[in-house]
Parts: sequence; structure tokens; C-alpha cells
Amino acid sequence: MERKTQVHAEEGKQYLTITREFEIPVDLLFQAHTDPEIITQWMGTKVLKFEAKQHGGFAFETSDPQGNVLFQGNGVFHEFVPNERLVRTFQMMSEGFDAQLEFFTFEALDEDNSKLTMFVVYKTPEHRENQLKLPFRQGLNWAHAELEKVAKQLKAAR
Repeated sequence: MERKTQVHAEEGKQYLTITREFEIPVDLLFQAHTDPEIITQWMGTKVLKFEAKQHGGFAFETSDPQGNVLFQGNGVFHEFVPNERLVRTFQMMSEGFDAQLEFFTFEALDEDNSKLTMFVVYKTPEHRENQLKLPFRQGLNWAHAELEKVAKQLKAAR
């Protein structure tokens, strides 16, 4: 079965919910979101800063082959509960979007399968709609497929 990232966005709301089931244990799913080396592999971005703790900051940057910056994002972790929950702020600097609040819930479905639920709150419904106008869904699905591929390789190496 091909796994797909689901984006649920009710009309007129300033939030959305993202869900995806993975064929990897929950500890690897969490690690893939909190280990800078693994993040670089599945996101295809450079991790400039990553403090994996409550009140720790993070910053990402993606450049084209000529070195032109295409994307910058940063934020702060407000809650950090290993293998269970992350709460963070996130802002895409190069896109001109306001900060958003993100709640990540990591759930073990069984020993080898897990589920990620992300609840994202935007400043206004318009800000959320602007995000959804980007190739957001396709990008998330691609990134989550890469995450699962990298995590499965890590699992096989255990």
C-alpha cells in the first residue's frame, strides 16, 4: 500500500491538520524530526542550527546549485517530549509568511508502524490559504516519502 500524506483544511479556518502513517517505529519517526543529520537527508535542506530541547531554536536553508538561497525557515521548540510530542513555532523567512504554531504528535500504531499528526495554526485564514496555494501538499507527500525511505535504511542498519 502506498502511503500518502493527508492534509485536512476546513474552509474559512486558520488551521489545518496533516496526518501520515509510516512503516517505521515511532522512535525512528521522532528521530527523523529531531536529528539534524537525518533531517538533512530527507528534507534536502541545510540545517544551520538545531537545538533538540525545550526552548531550543532551529534554522534551515535551501540553496540552488549556484548558491542562491531559495528557502529559509526557523523557529523555537516550546515543548519537546521524546517519541510523543513536539510543539514549535515555524516561520518561512524567504517566503514572507508570518510565524505559525505547529503541534506534532507521534503515535506508535504497533512495534513497526507509527503515525504523525500535525496541527498547524496560522495567523489568519488568509495566511493559511496562501500556504495552500503553494505546492504544499505535494511537497509534504514527497518529504514524508523521503523521510520513510531514510528511516527504513536506518532501521535496517540497526
